[in-house]
Amino acid sequence: MPPQHIIHRGITIATLAAGQPVETHCAPGQTAIREQGDGWWLYFVDEDGTVDGYDSPFASHAEALRAAKAAAEFSAQ
Repeated sequence: MPPQHIIHRGITIATLAAGQPVETHCAPGQTAIREQGDGWWLYFVDEDGTVDGYDSPFASHAEALRAAKAAAEFSAQ
């Protein structure tokens, strides 16, 4: 399944399926939400391509998406 993308405040947020690598599906400056066995994880791709993320998952896609949108708003300021 191809990733689903939305753009919020100029930041692309991709929803990835389990097992889809963030590095393959997201460009620098983008955000990824990926479902894994223990929840929905949020990742950020830095301008140099380094991937970083939160240290705990969200219980639902909706919660992870809200956090990704909040981060995009913070970045847009």
